[in-house]
Amino acid sequence: MLDAPARDLGQLPEWDLTDLYTAPDAPEIARDMDWLRDECAAFSNDYKGKLADLDADAMLNCVHRYEKIDTVGGRIMSYAGLRYYQQTTDPERAAFLSDCQDRITTDTAPLVFFSLEVNRIDDAKLNALFDANADLARYRPVFDRLRKMRPHQLSDELEEFLHDQSVVGATAWNKLFDETIAGLEFEIDGEVMGIEATLNQLTEQNRSKREAAARELGRVFSENARTFARIHNTLAKEKEVEDRWRKMPTPQTGRHLANDVEPEVVEALRNAVVAAYPRLSHRYYELKRKWLGLDRMEVWDRNAPLPMESDTIVNWDQARSMVMDAYSDFSPKLADLAEPFFDRGWIDAAVTPGKAPGAFAHPTVTDAHPYVMLNYLGKPRDVMTLAHELGHGVHQVLAADQGEMLSSTPLTLAETASVFGEMLTFRKLLAGATTQAERKVLLAGKVEDMINTVVRQIAFYDFECKLHAARAEGELTPDEINALWMSVQAESLGDAFDFMDDYQVFWAYIPHFVHSPFYVYAYAFGDGLVNALYAAYEDGAPDFQDNYFEMLKAGGSKHHSDLLAPFGLDASDPAFWDKGLSMIEGMIDELEAMED
Repeated sequence: MLDAPARDLGQLPEWDLTDLYTAPDAPEIARDMDWLRDECAAFSNDYKGKLADLDADAMLNCVHRYEKIDTVGGRIMSYAGLRYYQQTTDPERAAFLSDCQDRITTDTAPLVFFSLEVNRIDDAKLNALFDANADLARYRPVFDRLRKMRPHQLSDELEEFLHDQSVVGATAWNKLFDETIAGLEFEIDGEVMGIEATLNQLTEQNRSKREAAARELGRVFSENARTFARIHNTLAKEKEVEDRWRKMPTPQTGRHLANDVEPEVVEALRNAVVAAYPRLSHRYYELKRKWLGLDRMEVWDRNAPLPMESDTIVNWDQARSMVMDAYSDFSPKLADLAEPFFDRGWIDAAVTPGKAPGAFAHPTVTDAHPYVMLNYLGKPRDVMTLAHELGHGVHQVLAADQGEMLSSTPLTLAETASVFGEMLTFRKLLAGATTQAERKVLLAGKVEDMINTVVRQIAFYDFECKLHAARAEGELTPDEINALWMSVQAESLGDAFDFMDDYQVFWAYIPHFVHSPFYVYAYAFGDGLVNALYAAYEDGAPDFQDNYFEMLKAGGSKHHSDLLAPFGLDASDPAFWDKGLSMIEGMIDELEAMED
């Protein structure tokens, strides 16, 4: 199966995973597995039933031991997972990942008591421990996040059951989704492709190629709709059962708690974006319809290049230069942090058979380094994806100094550096535009990316909300899921579009719905936040670069309100989101002015 048309993209980098382990049968893996088993048992023996009686020094030692267990287990799972994503259709890699998951789930079962007992410690007692030891007090955010789960905590026995059962629950259904998606084949003009290369055809200049790709995607998704509906029905029901036992007030509550963000902040974001649909997506797509010379647009025109847009392919070296120059202009330090990704095997860029679709930056563990995965095909959007994922990677490198338990950034802030990296790259390219046509193409491309990040992701969020609400009432047929999907698509895209048969099944390939329910609003949160941040940067906010790096270094050690305060920003203010949306609106204003 061919996964990408032949293009001269240059030498695309591949991962060197030996910084984690040299091979799946490396003796270091067996050593670490054995250590993990023994240390989890020893940890339980030393601390189970005793946490409430520890003094500050003993509690700090306990936290350090827990953190080391987290790191060793995380290293093993990072290696197994990254190796699997390189070739998800390889049975050996899938089996190795499953075996690692099974063993680590079993070996870490003795740790379940830790969060349960922490949540039973009296507030005054815990505060006294923090007051007595500054090193322990550094971990207060970890304890605070754990204790937010207190109202939703189950019995020790039930929590242990859920831990053990996870490998045959959501984890197994996630894996089925990944393997099904990676194994799909799409045939266009006699050429068989994987999903990534087929989706890429939707950005071709030739409209008939875009239509052929869209119809083939729809045909294959429809053929597999029963499988995807089964995955969604099962995962949504499993979540509903667990949420009911935990007394979660809404299906979204768990995600908000994990993100350390207040529901009203997310609601303000969602409402601001939906209210802006007519001013953003509806208005832009009406402009695009005219540019394309169409009476009506079809879904395969949504990401079409403009007629005046060049179909030049950006090779890898050019893409690297574009992004690194933009990063360096903002701060040489930012470019220095990004350099190792290119030179040390931290990026896997080529489209290859069986490779997972999409792109991501995986932080692995704090005593190693992140890895970036791309499916690079040389489109301008691929350059922006590189800038985006590299931003994640730099963020993860800077946050690593916080240690394993404090480095992980809540999803609402995890998109900050990535979207900011995109914005830097876009502004660099826009400043270099020499003609109005070139400026128009760049502006339109950025507006489309922002609509995809803000409007499309909030529409996705609304779809998930509707899906989980409907599933709570009973099993959903593929047609019922299709109807939920189309209700948000028509609302968000506007009147410029017609929708082909089978588009109603395009919900099937979106991985976030499966892997991270309600994750998607984090993209809109990040875009809005970065638009406000970038406005502060352009306005010459004092010490902006220093404050920016401090924000990234903080990882998960501070709440979003504390991280934004140095920039004079407050995400709980509904007007905050309108500021970010007004930046998109301003770009559409400029595009409309070019028509006069």
